[in-house]
Amino acid sequence: MSRLWLVRHGPTHAKGIVGWTDLPADLSDTAALARLNAHLPQVPVISSDLSRAVATADALAPRPRLPHDPALRELNFGRWEMRSYPEIEAESPELARAFWDPPGSVRAPGGESWDEMVARVSPALHRIAAARAETIVVAHFGVIVAAIQLAGRMDPVEATGHRIENLSVTCLDLGPHPAVHGINHIP
Repeated sequence: MSRLWLVRHGPTHAKGIVGWTDLPADLSDTAALARLNAHLPQVPVISSDLSRAVATADALAPRPRLPHDPALRELNFGRWEMRSYPEIEAESPELARAFWDPPGSVRAPGGESWDEMVARVSPALHRIAAARAETIVVAHFGVIVAAIQLAGRMDPVEATGHRIENLSVTCLDLGPHPAVHGINHIP
């Protein structure tokens, strides 16, 4: 059994959907970062390779840093990247609804489906969990929700119904007895 402390990266302030677009995190809220640092255990940190996650993970120093893992990237929204949901829905209403309701096998054009993202993220999370008793994982909304889906044995609709705020902590166990201990905790 391994405990994962999943932290959503700092805010990007983007107005559109952000997946693999590499935007920086706004880490100017030093009080929020101090509370986050105080809340988390002194264990190794791994992050997605996107700069918003890397910078957030680096802000959790002086914890040991593990190499960035591209498997922990957000859902790839393809041609929907950086566009607003109303704009996407106006262009392709049926595809937009099918993509989100329920999340599953429908792909964003040039991107990936929810199921494909979960299939990419799941082995990475299990590999991280198998390597040590506790790890902090700095990642993205989709990755954290996928972890909740896995550990909570939920369907995608139930899992995606959770709010995951920037700089929040979701705590769960992966292994033979997966469990979710807390979702979207703001220290």
